[in-house]
Amino acid sequence: MVNKLKPRNWHKVSTPLGSTSRSKLWNEVEDYVVITFGLGLYALGWTAFLLPYEIASGGLTGISAIVYYLTGVEMQYTYFTVNALLILAAIKTLGLKFCIKTIYGFTVLSLLLTVLQALFRDDSGQLPQILGEGQDFMACIIGAGLCGVGLGLIFQHQGSTGGTDIIAAIVTKYKNVSMGRMILLCDLIIISSLYFIFHDWKRVVFGFTTMFVLSYLVDYVLNLAHQSVQFFIISRRHERIRQALLHDLHRGVTLIHGNGGYSGDDVEIIMVVARRSQSVEIFRMVQSIDPTAFITQTAAAGVFGEGFDKIKV
Repeated sequence: MVNKLKPRNWHKVSTPLGSTSRSKLWNEVEDYVVITFGLGLYALGWTAFLLPYEIASGGLTGISAIVYYLTGVEMQYTYFTVNALLILAAIKTLGLKFCIKTIYGFTVLSLLLTVLQALFRDDSGQLPQILGEGQDFMACIIGAGLCGVGLGLIFQHQGSTGGTDIIAAIVTKYKNVSMGRMILLCDLIIISSLYFIFHDWKRVVFGFTTMFVLSYLVDYVLNLAHQSVQFFIISRRHERIRQALLHDLHRGVTLIHGNGGYSGDDVEIIMVVARRSQSVEIFRMVQSIDPTAFITQTAAAGVFGEGFDKIKV
């Protein structure tokens, strides 16, 4: 029998009017705080480790760094100008919300690069090699690590630094390709072109090393958020919880008919599989509707099907 009850918002079931708006506002604030932190790591990686050792990577930041090495034009100026043009092409495809965060991302990153470079420059106006001379490889690894973790945090909260990230986001929206791999493909041409510009294989090797470390860490950080968990929920208010899971969290549910071993009463057990990043939200939702509900949560090693990963043999 099809339930024709109107979808209920679990925020409105037991919380004052307006709490939904406050929750959404808080989520947005949290997104921007994490994105800003990720941008700080990304800017620090370039300013403290990659630029002083003249290491170039892929993406628009890599191109901007190459322009800086060749002409002396600071990378944030090239980076900001090109991004402003690219964003015009992405608004229709990626949506206003993504583009707003992208505009925020490349604008704040440009400002952070400007501020950090001003702080790091020595009396001669140069960015010092803080690891010492001849430590190019360590600078490459540390710089790429900071950039990779920073980008992963940014993507995890639907942000972007612009450049080839915009292209990668467009492709991954329609294709089953990870963000890190897409960035990797976009950057191969840029890295390979380093030899024809500088005629130095060392720059190419460090460029590829930076790219692989960065891409691996982006995927690692994103996969942490994509891990899945399975919930079993037993509650007298199972119908409200079911409605909230379906219509507010957009997660499919399965009802399992059971019988209480102690009470002998018939019970409805809700089984739901969700991303680990939604765990806190599910707990809050259930607590809001029925604080006495019984919940078990287990990690799911692999989840395949609609809404999750495709079945691959």
